[in-house]
Amino acid sequence: MPSMPAALPSSLPVIDLSRADDPLTRAAFRRDLHEAARDVGFFHLTGHGVSDAETERVLAVTKAFFALPEADRLAIANLHSPHFRGYTRVGHELTGGRSDWRDQLDVGAERSAPPIGPGDPPYLWLEGPNQWPAALPELRTVVLAWQDRLAAVAHRLLRELLVSLGAPGDFFDKDFAVRPHLHTKLIRYPGSAPSGAGQGVGSHKDYGFLTLLLQDAVGGLQVRSGDGYVAVPPVPGAFVVNLGELLEIATEGYLSATDHRVVSPPGAVERFSVPFFYNPRLDAVIRTVPGTYLEHAPGVAQDFDNPLHAEYGRNELKGWVRAHPEVARRHHPELVAG
Repeated sequence: MPSMPAALPSSLPVIDLSRADDPLTRAAFRRDLHEAARDVGFFHLTGHGVSDAETERVLAVTKAFFALPEADRLAIANLHSPHFRGYTRVGHELTGGRSDWRDQLDVGAERSAPPIGPGDPPYLWLEGPNQWPAALPELRTVVLAWQDRLAAVAHRLLRELLVSLGAPGDFFDKDFAVRPHLHTKLIRYPGSAPSGAGQGVGSHKDYGFLTLLLQDAVGGLQVRSGDGYVAVPPVPGAFVVNLGELLEIATEGYLSATDHRVVSPPGAVERFSVPFFYNPRLDAVIRTVPGTYLEHAPGVAQDFDNPLHAEYGRNELKGWVRAHPEVARRHHPELVAG
């Protein structure tokens, strides 16, 4: 069974990426980054270079998408996609076996589906074309540009994190160099569920390397702390960054992915967020990051209900099948138990 996480501070650390540019502040920056990643697994990231205009634009198209008539959104439902891309209706994504009270659009790197033979790993189905609403043509341009922009920020942050552990900054470059599995969600939390349940999205860990979250001013994100949760109020101009399960595997448990959830906003208040997931190519097998820190690595916590896989595609596919069983049953029935 996984161990109980330590209690977190009442507010997340704030890490200013621009401090890595200055030789006078670089060492202190890396120390602070190391401590935030080791002790919390979550932090606010400032100094990233992404402008207010860029964030306002992606939030504006996010709100415009959810303002489309339901028929336009359902026309690109993820049920039509063997790659789990497209729109998910409110209540049709599961976390911990329970429905999340949110709807969303899942977007990945814009690529053709690879040829898949009978002996190929099934996670290759996660790569393929996106679905875009005909009524909002600018969405494609804005979201794909945003995805590339944040990939560059995440790439730099990952390099700095590796150096802070005493490892070469380019240790994972080859895993991301060709066909990295980038993923962006546009999410709306439409207020309280009629049942009164507060699960905007249930407690979970992210599957990959790094998540950079853009959230609006409403709030609702909470991070596991001991046997409870602490709220993560939005910080203007900052991304919320958290570590995924692959970094836990890569550091033998020295860094750990932290459980987090979103509590539904009250009444009819809507909350919008845009998480970006920075992940390597699907067939990347994650190696242990070298460094003296390993003397203090406790090993990866084993959880029977959430087995961790060093092959990234297996870890990712596990999550998609659990979260979207209807898509899996329609396109990949062999992956669904029972």
